Amino acid sequence: MNIKVLGPGCMNCVKVESTVRQVIGELSILADVEKVTDFSRWAKYRILGTPGLVVNDKVVCAARIPSKAEVTTWIIDALEQEEREARAA
Repeated sequence: MNIKVLGPGCMNCVKVESTVRQVIGELSILADVEKVTDFSRWAKYRILGTPGLVVNDKVVCAARIPSKAEVTTWIIDALEQEEREARAA
């Protein structure tokens, strides 16, 4: 699983990253968490505001701080999608 926190590195970006790391720790899953602070890299996701959150190359949230419950749901959904794709292959 690949998770990206998009933004300039502001306090809100730090909060989102912290929530993501807490959730993956509680779920005991392996995930690469990357802070993307370079505008040219996060601009390709076409978000209108930061922070942005991308799970497996899908933008799941932008311009707000998501709740822990939302982050948990998005990560579990991505895990389930990975499992479906693995079974289909």
